[in-house]
Amino acid sequence: MAHIFTVLGVLNLSLAAAMVVPGVVALLHGERWWVFGVAVLITAVAGFLMFFPAVKQRGRDIARRDAFLIVALGWIDASLFGALPFLLSPHFGVVDAFFETVSGFTTTGASILERIEDIPRGILFWRSMTQWLGGMGIILFSIAILPFLGVGGMQLFKAEVPGPTVEKLQPRIAQTAKILWQTYLLISALETALLVLGGMSLYDAVCHTFTTMATGGFSTRTASVGFYGPYHRMVILLFMIIAGSNFALHWRLLRGEWRGYLRDREFRFYIAMLSGSTLAIALDLLLSLGGEVLVRLEEAAFQAVSIMTTTGYATADFGSWPPLSQMLLFFLMFVGGCAGSTGGAIKCIRVLVLMRYVRQELRRLLRPKAVTAIKFGEQSLQPGVVQGVLGMVILYIGIFIVASLIMGALGLDFLTGVSAVAASLGNVGPGLAKVGPAANYAFLHPLAKVVLLICMIAGRLEIYTLIILIFPEFWRK
Repeated sequence: MAHIFTVLGVLNLSLAAAMVVPGVVALLHGERWWVFGVAVLITAVAGFLMFFPAVKQRGRDIARRDAFLIVALGWIDASLFGALPFLLSPHFGVVDAFFETVSGFTTTGASILERIEDIPRGILFWRSMTQWLGGMGIILFSIAILPFLGVGGMQLFKAEVPGPTVEKLQPRIAQTAKILWQTYLLISALETALLVLGGMSLYDAVCHTFTTMATGGFSTRTASVGFYGPYHRMVILLFMIIAGSNFALHWRLLRGEWRGYLRDREFRFYIAMLSGSTLAIALDLLLSLGGEVLVRLEEAAFQAVSIMTTTGYATADFGSWPPLSQMLLFFLMFVGGCAGSTGGAIKCIRVLVLMRYVRQELRRLLRPKAVTAIKFGEQSLQPGVVQGVLGMVILYIGIFIVASLIMGALGLDFLTGVSAVAASLGNVGPGLAKVGPAANYAFLHPLAKVVLLICMIAGRLEIYTLIILIFPEFWRK
């Protein structure tokens, strides 16, 4: 148990250091900078109290059970201490502060804010920063500095990195973590530079880079990305596609191995889904609402990419679009981005495995005696991998149904309830109807907000990591 507190201590100390940056932003803009000073002090003290009593455990590896605990507790711990700046601000109640923080760290982007421009810049910067930190996983961030503690990181990496399989880029897990973060930092810097070159202020550029690379969707504007011009929308569109892709492919591109994108079946499926959805929505908009072809194509492309990558930005009120377009976007909320990306939801690779599983079962009906295996490329998938995918999807749908029923019991209409749950579980952000892109989550009953923030955490931890904690067998030695 001691090494669990060691890791949580490092996490809190890292959070305290991160809070200094928005504190400086608040100071430069003449705002209540002491909010961050108090938050830094409390978080740092908690970090020291967790870290130093447990540091004698250095050199011991992390058991599989402890790894799941650390990952789950890490997100909860980050959300509790990360909420301090919001709690100390007059703009948030207790439940709303935790809702906004969990939405940030899980990169969901669902918000209770009605007019974002009224919120202090330091608070908005921290709000965006929570998404950037959560994008590749707070635990993954800690892995890069765990070796000096002597605490093993392999179990954490397997528990944290999205997707049914983990592709190791380097033999040592700490090196892998560093490579992923270096790639993340480099691409983030590139997006910021391009946004600034287009005339966006450095503050807005950094905030939108934070939330684009994390596929989070928080904006510094009430109108979201729709506030900006075509150039900025196209830059953000491109980087949403990048953020929704496997970061291992981006790392290989930086090494000159660009053919990895062409060979990767999941990436090809991802692009095909985005392209097909864009064309279908654009055609539906043109036939139903009319307008210029290029305008409708841009609107369709931006929203299809934003929803499928689970970013959640909006350039139009897609809640007022024709039923077919809304249904397509609702479906994309469940698909999500690629494994190894910062996106949420089920993930493209799992959808591919499910499609191959269905095809195999159909073939088995036609040829009962034939021995078939589910292949991904040249490799046959182990039955355990397929069962894991099926189990995750069943749990995902089960949680979606139960949470939707709770929303209905709390008085929400059908479309608002199911889309709010889908958007929270998939870490998308905006839903449809009363929680659409032109609205927010402020009006919800506090219990509904608690249910949704649980969905956010469950979705970000890919269901299993959280669900396994409720089984008695998990707690038995």
